[in-house]
Amino acid sequence: MAVYIHQLKKWPKFRWDKQQVTTKLIEVSYLQGRLMGKVALLGFDLKGEANLETLIFDVVQTSEIEGEVLNPELVRSSIATKLGLEHSGVQHTDRHIDGVVAMMIDATQTTNKTLSDERLYGWHAALFPTGRSGLYTIETGRWRSGAMQVVSGGMGRETVHYEAPDAALLAQEMQSFIEWFNTTTEINSILKAGIAHLWFVTIHPFDDGNGRIARAIMDMQLSIADGVNQRFYSVSGQINNDKKNYYHILEQTQKGDLDITDWMLWFLSCVKKALESSSTVIDKVIRKHQFWVKNGGQVSNDRQRKMMNNLLDNFDGNLTTSKWAKMTKSSQDTALRDITELVNKGILVKANQGGRSTHYVLGGG
Repeated sequence: MAVYIHQLKKWPKFRWDKQQVTTKLIEVSYLQGRLMGKVALLGFDLKGEANLETLIFDVVQTSEIEGEVLNPELVRSSIATKLGLEHSGVQHTDRHIDGVVAMMIDATQTTNKTLSDERLYGWHAALFPTGRSGLYTIETGRWRSGAMQVVSGGMGRETVHYEAPDAALLAQEMQSFIEWFNTTTEINSILKAGIAHLWFVTIHPFDDGNGRIARAIMDMQLSIADGVNQRFYSVSGQINNDKKNYYHILEQTQKGDLDITDWMLWFLSCVKKALESSSTVIDKVIRKHQFWVKNGGQVSNDRQRKMMNNLLDNFDGNLTTSKWAKMTKSSQDTALRDITELVNKGILVKANQGGRSTHYVLGGG
């Protein structure tokens, strides 16, 4: 029978190779400082836009790790509504998306960076507004009352990867974790984010949603490390890119001996890659801003403005007259007039000729 780290006598006294971890942390801290310096130059509006883009990506990615594919436009609308920002007008009616968004905003966009039973219960209830996970009824807004195993494989061929602490131990386990999270200051904040993620997901206090909540806690702690109540890089995105190793390193660490060096190095690598790729979001926001400074006065109606924003964001497929008409709820003739006007101004360019295959891309303006 496997022995897990939470069953060890010295749990949860984690240890790690300070030299290896510090070497990696120095690299991460340098990139963190460089990003925060770049963000500081953006100005209020562009910071808000970069924060919005990062939150959208983060919400989509943390759910995708669990096999849930969310509509980015519904996520955008939900976040923009909750933050009081302008958005493209997409109506969001998905309570599940609203729940994930509410959790992420509460974790990262507020000044209160402390945890409590009630706050975590609220996050969990928001994730499962119907009290169901798929086909199954689950306990929401409270610690689980039953056993918890992480299992893979079909019926009769199950492999147990991990077994969490007994339900009777959860109140004490979570009290210890929350007290550590709220009071420990001698550990570097970035390292603390990695430890918090591992510690929470090892306790696995809920029936479902533990991974998403662990990553929200991680992001909360990283926002403390960054010194801002906004997000400009997505560690969940990097975890999703390396999902196979994510589950492997978790399993190995949870069956280990409280030496979490390998987990910490893997986590720091994810943070490093996230910081390195953050320039993509920042550059996109700057390009969008520059586009509107240059072309804002030439866009003559709300349909055109909506479609230009769609093209400047992550537009799916090619822009055709039919797609324009459908997305703006207008006629084909109106769509063609809108497009032709923008083509004549150089804002759009016809990408190719030939009947139905004709589509348009952003021009030099």
